[in-house]
Amino acid sequence: MEISAFFICLILSLGLCELNSALALNKSDNGLKQRSGLTEDRTVAGVSIESSSVKCKLQGTARLPAFSMDGDYVIGGVFSIHSYMHTVKHNYTTMPEPIRCTGSIKSRELRFSRAMVFAIEEINNSTQLLPGIKLGYQIHDSCASVSLVVHLAFQLANGLDPVFYTADNCSQSGMVMAIVGESGSTPSISMSRVIGSFNIPQVSHFATCACLSNKQQYPSFFRTIPSDQFQADALAKLVKRFGWTWIGAVRSDSDYGNNGMASFLDAAQKEGICVEYSVSFYRTHPRSRIQRVADVIRRSTAMVVVAFTASGDMRILLEELSREPSPPRQWIGSESWVTDPDMLGFSFCAGAIGFGIQQSVIPGLREFLLDLSPSKVAASPLLTEFWEGAFNCRLGKSASIDENVCNGSEDIRTLQSPYTDTSQLRITNMVYKAVYAIAHAIHNAVCQDTNSTIQCDKFSRTEAKQVLTQLKKVHFSQNGYDVSFDANGDPVATYELVNWQKSNSGSIEMVTVGYYDASLPVGQEFRINKNLTWVEGGTKVPVSVCSNSCRPGTRKVLQKGKPICCYDCIPCPEGEISNVTDSPDCFPCLKEFWPNAERDTCFPKPVEFLSFDEVLGIILAAFSVGGACLAIITAAVFFHHRTSPIVRANNSELSFLLLFSQTLCFLCSLTFIGAPSEWSCMLRHTAFGITFVLCISCVLGKTIVVLMAFKATLPGSNVMKWFGPPQQRMTVVSFTFIQVLICIIWLVVSPPFPMKNLTVYKERIILECALGSAIGFWAVLGYIGLLAAFCLVLAVLARKLPDNFNEAKLITFSMLIFCAVWITFIPAYVSSPGKFTVAVEIFAILASSFGLILCIFAPKCFIILFKPEKNTKKHLMNKRMEISALFIGLILSLGLCELNSALALNKSDNDLKQGAGFTEDRTVAGFSTEASSVKCKLQGTALQPAFSMDGDYVIGGVFSIHNYMHTVKHNYTTMPEPLKCAGSIDSREVRFSRAMIFAIEEINNSTKLLPGIKLGYQIHDSCASVSLAVHVAFQLSNGLDPVFYTGDNCSQSGMVMAIVAESGSTPSISISRIIGSFNIPQVSHFATCACLSDKQQFPTFFRTIPSDQFQADALAKLVKHFGWTWIGAVHSDSDYGNNGMASFLNAAQKLGICIEYSVSFYRTHPRNRIQRVADVIRRSTAMVVVAFTASGDMGILLEELSQEPSPPRQWIGSEAWVTDPNMLRFSFCTGAIGFGIQRSVIPGLREFLLDLPPSKVAASPLLTEFWEDAFNCRLGKSAATDESVCDGSEDIRTLQSPYTDTSQLRITNMVYKAVYAIAHAIHNAVCQDANSTTQCDKINRIESKQVLTQLKKVNFSQNGYDVSFDANGDPVATYELVNWQKSESGGVDLVTVGYYDESLPVGQEFRINKNLTWMEGGTQVPVSVCSNSCPPGTRKVLQKGKPICCYDCIPCPEGEISNTTDSPDCFPCPKEFWPNAERDTCFPKPVEFLSFDEVLGIILAAFSVGGACLAIITAAVFFRHRTSPIVRANNSELSFLLLFSLTLCFLCSLTFIGAPSEWSCMLRHTAFGITFVLCISCVLGKTIVVLMAFKATLPGSNVMKWFGPPQQRMTVVSFTFIQVLICTIWLVVSPPFPMKNLTVYKERIILECALGSAIGFWAVLGYIGLLAAFCLVLAVLARKLPDNFNEAKLITFSMLIFCAVWITFIPAYVSSPGKFTVAVEIFAILASSFGLILCIFAPKCFIILFKPEKNTKKHLMNKNES
Repeated sequence: MEISAFFICLILSLGLCELNSALALNKSDNGLKQRSGLTEDRTVAGVSIESSSVKCKLQGTARLPAFSMDGDYVIGGVFSIHSYMHTVKHNYTTMPEPIRCTGSIKSRELRFSRAMVFAIEEINNSTQLLPGIKLGYQIHDSCASVSLVVHLAFQLANGLDPVFYTADNCSQSGMVMAIVGESGSTPSISMSRVIGSFNIPQVSHFATCACLSNKQQYPSFFRTIPSDQFQADALAKLVKRFGWTWIGAVRSDSDYGNNGMASFLDAAQKEGICVEYSVSFYRTHPRSRIQRVADVIRRSTAMVVVAFTASGDMRILLEELSREPSPPRQWIGSESWVTDPDMLGFSFCAGAIGFGIQQSVIPGLREFLLDLSPSKVAASPLLTEFWEGAFNCRLGKSASIDENVCNGSEDIRTLQSPYTDTSQLRITNMVYKAVYAIAHAIHNAVCQDTNSTIQCDKFSRTEAKQVLTQLKKVHFSQNGYDVSFDANGDPVATYELVNWQKSNSGSIEMVTVGYYDASLPVGQEFRINKNLTWVEGGTKVPVSVCSNSCRPGTRKVLQKGKPICCYDCIPCPEGEISNVTDSPDCFPCLKEFWPNAERDTCFPKPVEFLSFDEVLGIILAAFSVGGACLAIITAAVFFHHRTSPIVRANNSELSFLLLFSQTLCFLCSLTFIGAPSEWSCMLRHTAFGITFVLCISCVLGKTIVVLMAFKATLPGSNVMKWFGPPQQRMTVVSFTFIQVLICIIWLVVSPPFPMKNLTVYKERIILECALGSAIGFWAVLGYIGLLAAFCLVLAVLARKLPDNFNEAKLITFSMLIFCAVWITFIPAYVSSPGKFTVAVEIFAILASSFGLILCIFAPKCFIILFKPEKNTKKHLMNKRMEISALFIGLILSLGLCELNSALALNKSDNDLKQGAGFTEDRTVAGFSTEASSVKCKLQGTALQPAFSMDGDYVIGGVFSIHNYMHTVKHNYTTMPEPLKCAGSIDSREVRFSRAMIFAIEEINNSTKLLPGIKLGYQIHDSCASVSLAVHVAFQLSNGLDPVFYTGDNCSQSGMVMAIVAESGSTPSISISRIIGSFNIPQVSHFATCACLSDKQQFPTFFRTIPSDQFQADALAKLVKHFGWTWIGAVHSDSDYGNNGMASFLNAAQKLGICIEYSVSFYRTHPRNRIQRVADVIRRSTAMVVVAFTASGDMGILLEELSQEPSPPRQWIGSEAWVTDPNMLRFSFCTGAIGFGIQRSVIPGLREFLLDLPPSKVAASPLLTEFWEDAFNCRLGKSAATDESVCDGSEDIRTLQSPYTDTSQLRITNMVYKAVYAIAHAIHNAVCQDANSTTQCDKINRIESKQVLTQLKKVNFSQNGYDVSFDANGDPVATYELVNWQKSESGGVDLVTVGYYDESLPVGQEFRINKNLTWMEGGTQVPVSVCSNSCPPGTRKVLQKGKPICCYDCIPCPEGEISNTTDSPDCFPCPKEFWPNAERDTCFPKPVEFLSFDEVLGIILAAFSVGGACLAIITAAVFFRHRTSPIVRANNSELSFLLLFSLTLCFLCSLTFIGAPSEWSCMLRHTAFGITFVLCISCVLGKTIVVLMAFKATLPGSNVMKWFGPPQQRMTVVSFTFIQVLICTIWLVVSPPFPMKNLTVYKERIILECALGSAIGFWAVLGYIGLLAAFCLVLAVLARKLPDNFNEAKLITFSMLIFCAVWITFIPAYVSSPGKFTVAVEIFAILASSFGLILCIFAPKCFIILFKPEKNTKKHLMNKNES
C-alpha cells in the first residue's frame, strides 16, 4: 500500500508541533490545550521546573492492552486481532470520537497473541533462560489500522505512568524492551519508523515486505519470517517450472502486496513470464472496486492467477468471486493467505498451490490455548468477544431477549476454529521464535554465565539499545528450529510447497507436497515429493500460455501490441532452422548443410556425383568396359586375320590404331564416374579430348587413304607416294599433337579442378569438375568437331567409289552419327544440372564410340567370322558386298541412346484517500461554553506573511521563495525550534509573489472588475518545504484572530477566499488535501503534476499551467520526432518528478522509446546520492537525457556534473527548469531543448517590479534579504566589520537578475492569470450587472464555497490571454519549444524555436520555425540509439537481456523482404514476386519463355522460316520439273506431300516460340505430332513404293496393283489418322495448358505449356518413333536396289539422322530446365526436318539444277553409271 503521503503527513504532524513551541514555553502545563494528532488527542508533555527535576505528564487517554502482565522487563506485542477500525469522518471542527475496532475477531491472530503469552510464561518458568527474571507483556489489538499502530507505537515507547518526575527528560520512562509485531507489512513499516528513533527493536512474525530489509530506513527491524523477495523469486520459479507464461496477478493495495508483487513481477520478467493483468485492491475499498477486480479475473484468458495478498484482503475477493464464479482458475498464493486455514472454505480454489512457512510443533501450546475457562474468559473483554462469537451466546446478564446466554457448558475443545487448530503451526512458530529471540537478547544483555551458573541482574537498568545490539547476534535453537538474523535482520529462507487438496470427506485440506530452499544451486531449489492436485481436482498440469510454444523448426513473431509471450509461430524459411522450443529466430545452416523436413536440425547436404555404386553409374561403366572389350575383341579378330584380304584392303595399320584409340575412348569415360579429384578432373577432359582426336585422326587417315587409293588407279597417277604409311602416321601424329598442345595450355593456364557446386540445388551439393578455363574446354571440343566435320566432308566426297573397295560409306555413316550425337550434346550438356551433365557427356562419348566401331568394323568382322567365302580378293573386286551387319550394328549403336532416357527420367528434383489519513497533529481550536457562544482560541504562534495587505476579501499566496527549510532533528523529548527558512532567495519566485501583488493592485484600481471592493492578500514563503506549506495552509484557513467567539464553531473565521499556490506539485498536493476539506479553492501557477487533475482527490484544485500529462506526451513525441530511441531519464524524487516521469515513460513506451536508466534524486538528498546519479549519466551510452525535475533539483545536479563534466549530452528539459533563467549559467547544457509556457507581456509589471526604493525594501524582511543578496551589502547598522553597508546608490534597474528580467514572462503570467481568475470568481459571486453598471455588495458575507463554484465557470480574456478551466480544473494546453543557444556575447539565451499544440491532429502538433542548436553548438541532430536503424531488407533481432531498442540487424532470408526501417520481421514475397538485391521490394518475377525478341528465339525462328522456304523452293523446283524422269521416278505425288508436310514441320516449330497461351499449347504439340507423322508416312510410302517397284520388275509380279496410288494415299491417311486420333483423345481427356512454373527457378517464372497428360505426349512421340523405326527397317531392306533408281539409301541416311536426333532429344528434353526445354524440342524438330529434306531432296535438286544431263531416263536405267 502506498504510504509515502502518510509519512509525509506524519513528519508534518511532528513539525507542526512547532506551532505550539512559544505557547508551551510561555504557559503553565495546565494551560496547554489538547491538539489533534495521529487521529487521537495527545499533547506534548508540559515542562516546568520544580527544584532540579522535570515533571512528565502523559497527555490523552492511553489504550488498554488486550493482554498484559507486569514484569522486570516488558515486551510489547501488536496483532491485528480485529479486521477493521471504525471509520470516522473528520470535520476538523469538533473533537474526533475515540478509536474503536469493528468487524469479527480473527481467530488465527488471537492464537498468535496467546502464543506470545505462552512463550513468555514458558521463559519465566525456565531456569536456563533469564533465571530469576520475570518478563511482562503488553499485547495490543491494532485493528489492522496504520493510524492505530502508530498510536500504539508511541504508547509502548512512552509507558503508562500518568505523571512522573525525572532529572533529565521524559524519553526513558516506562519503555518496553522490544516489540513483537505486526502481522502486516504496512503497519510494521509505520511502527518501525516511530520506534526506530528510540532504538526499540521490533521483531515481526509475519511482515514480509522486502522493503523492511533496508537497514538505513528500518535499523531496529527484525523478523523471523523470510522476506517477500525470496518468496517472490520462488513464486516466479514455480510458475516457470510448470510452464505457465501467461498469468494474471492480483495484490493487496498495501506495502505487503505492492512491494511483494513488484518483486514477483521483476523476477517473472527475468523468467520470461508475461502478465495479462495486474490489479490491486484493499479490503476497505468500495465493493464496486472489488467487483471490477473480480470481473478482470473472470474475463481474462490466463488460467493461472498469482495472488500476493493479505489473508483478509483475499477473503473479500474470494467472497466476491463466489457470488458469480469465474471460469476455473489455478490459484498461486503467497504465504499470507494460502496457509490460512480460514481460507479453506472456498472450495472453488481447490488445487491452489503456494509457499508456506514450515510446519512446526510447539509442545504444550495446544493445552495452553484450550485452557480457557468461562471465568478466565470473562476477565478479558477480547476473550469474551471471541467466546461469544465462537459459541453464539452472551456471557453475563447483558444478553437481550433474543440472544442465548452462555450457560457454562461450552467446551472449547470441541470448537472447530483456527484458534484451536494447532495441526499446522507455521506463523505461530514465528511468534514463538520472535519472543525467544528477544528473551535471548535480554538474557545476553543482563545475564552472565559464571562457573556453570547463570547470574542475572534484574536491578540493572537496561536500555532498549542494548537489547537491539544483542538481538543482532542471537543464534540459538528452540524445539529444533534455528533462530538467527543476517545483516538485514532476515532469517534463513526456506519454504514448504503447499497444495489445497480435497480430502475423502469432501473438504479442502492443506497438504505439504514439497520444499523450496533458496540456498540450493539454481535449478535444484525445488524438491517435490507428493502428487499435486490442480484446478477442479485435476491431475494434469493446467496450461496457461498466451500462445502455445513454438516447436523447433519455427520461430516466434510477436503479435503487435501484445506482451512478448503472445506470438505467432512462423515456420523457418527455407535453408534455416531453429533447434530449440520458442526460438526467437531461425538461423541459416552452414553452406554445406541443409535442414531436415522439420527444419530443426542441419544435416550435411548429400554430396551428389555420378558414382560406381548407383545404377546409372554401373550401367554406364558396364557399357564403357563392354565397349573397350568389343574394341579389343575386334582388334584380336583383325590381328588373327591380318593377312586376309579384307583386313589388308582396309589399311590394317590405321585400323589397329583406330581400335586402340577406340579402346581408350571407351575407357576414358570411366574417369568421369566417381568422386572428382584434382587428378581425375584434369585427366577426364584431356584424355577424352586427346583420345577422340586420335580416333578421328585415324578415321580421317583411312578416308584420305581411300581417296588416294582410288586416285592411284587412274592412269599416270603417282599420288600414293605422297600419302604412304609415313605420311599417314605423320597425319595422325600431327592432328593429335595439336590437341595435346591445346590440352597442355589449358592445364597450365587454368586447369579443371574439383568443386562443390552449391548453387544448382539448395538441398544438396554437386561434386563436379569445374572447367577452369571454359575457353580451353570448348577449344578441345571445337577441335574435335572441326576434325569430324572435315572427315565427314571427305567421306561424302568418297561415297561414289566402288562399294566393295570403299570404306567411305561406312565412315560417312559413322560420322553422321558422331556429328548428330555431339551437336545434340551441346544444348543437353549446357542445360543438364548436376551429375546429369557428366552422364550426358559419358553418353555422348559412348554413343559416338559405339557408332564408330559398329559402323566401321562390324560389317568387316561379320564377313571375317560368318562369311569367310566373301573374304577373298576376287569378291572384293565384285560390286556386291554384304553390308547388312552395318545396319545391325547401327541399330545397336542407336539403341544405346536409350540409356540416357532412364538417366534423365530419374533425375532428382513464430477518492482514494490515504489509508491513515493525514497523520500530522492538527490543532482544533479549543472551545468552552460561555452563555450560548463558542470561544475559539488560536493555538501556537502564527507565521508572519512575507507580504500582506488587508482587504474586503483576502487572497492567500504561497511561493517557494527560499530553497530550503532549516533542518531540525527531533528528539521527541524537548520542544522543537521554530521553523525557519535557509538557503538563498529564488529571485524568480520573488517576482512571482510581486506579480501577484501587482495584479491585486491593478484589480483594486479597476472600475470594471470588483468596483468598490478592495482585495487583500497574505503571501507566504513555504521555503519549498511540505511541512511549512501545510502549516501555512492551516494558517490561511484559520485566520490570525488570537481569540474570538462564535455561535456555531470555529471553522469560518478569518478564512481567505482562495489561495494562489504553490510552485511545486508536492506542496500543492499537501495544501490541496487540507484546504479541500474547507472548500477553499486553490489556483496553482506552476504545479503541473497530472495527479492533481483527479477531482475526487483534489476537488478544489485549479491551475493556469497545463498538466504534466500533456507535457509528458509532448516530450515523448519530441524525442520520437528527432529519432531518439535510446535515452536516459532523471527526475525529481517528488510528486512532480515521479508522476511526470511516470507519464513520460508510459508515453515513451507506446512510441517505442527505450530507457537506458531512470534515476531520481532530491535536492535534500546526501551528496553521495547526487554523485551516483551524475555517474550514471557520465557512464551511460545514451546521448539524450530527459530531465523531469524541479528547477532547484536540477541546479544541484548540474553543479555536480560541472565538477567533473560528462561526455556531451543532449538535454531535454521539462518546463520547470528549462525555462528558468537561473539555469542558463550552465553553459555545458547549450543545445538543451524543452517545452515552456508561452511568453507574454504584462503592461506595467516591469515598472512595478523596479519600484523598490530602499525605504520600501527596509520595511520588508524578505525584500531586505533579497536586496542585500543582490547588491552584496547590508541595510541598516547591523553590518559586520567586514561587510559593506548599502549607501543608497544601489539601482535595481541595473541589476541583472531573474527578478528584473521580464523578457520571458511565462510563469509570471500564470500567476497573473490565477489572480485574475480568482477576482473574476469573487466578482461573479458578489457583483451584479444592472443597466450597464456593476453593483458589488462588500457587506455581503460570502463563503469560499461560492468562490469555488464561480471559479469553475470563469471564462475571460486578460491582455489577450484566454483564461478558463475544464472539468479537471486544467487550462488549454499549448507550449513553446525553447532551445538554449549561444548568443554573440558568448552567453546562453533562451530562444523560442517552435510551438506545440496538443489539440492539433496527430503528427501535426509540432511547428518548428527556427533552426535549433544542439549539444556543443552543433547544427546536426545528434544520434541517440542503442542500435542503428535496420535498413529495409533486414529485420530486427532483439539482443538477449536488452531492451527492445537494442537489436541486431539480420538480412532477410532468400525470398523475403522488409520494406520499412527497423522492421521486426521479414515477409515472404507473393509466389509470383521476388525480392530485389537489397531485399526491400518485391518485384514481379521476370516471366521467362522463348520469345521472338531474344537471340535464341530469332535464330530458331529464322531457321524455321528458312526451312519452310527451302521446302517450298524444293517443291517449286520439283513442280517446275515435274515431267522430268528423276521427279517422276521418285513418286512425285508423295514427294509433293512430303514437301508440304516438311513445310508444316518447319512452321509448327514457330508455335513453340512466344508466350504460351491456351490455344498455342494445344496447337504446338498436336501440330508437331500430326505433321511429323504425315511426313514420316510419306517417307514410309516412298520406301514401300521403291520396294514394290523393284518387286514389280520381276517376271510374273503383279504387286504394283496392290500398292498403286490409291493404296499409297490410303497408307498416308491411315497412319496420319491414328496420330490425329491420339491427339484428339489427348486434347479431350487432359489437354496441354499454359502454366507458370515457379519451382525450377526461385527468382523467375517459367511460362510453359504443361503437358496435361504425360501419357498423351509420350504416346504422340512414341508413335512417331515407331513409324520412324519401321521406315528405317524398310529402307535398310531396300538398300540393295540399283543405285540410280533407288531412294532407299537417301531415306536410310535421313532416318538415321532422325532417329539419332530424337533418341538424343529424350534425355535432353527431360533434363533441360525452363525455356531450354522448348529450345531443345525446336532444335530436334528443325534438325530432323533439315535431315529429311537435305538427305532426300538435296541430291535430286542438285541433279535437276546442276547436272541436267543425268536427269534422263537412260541415265536412271543405266546400272553402270558411276
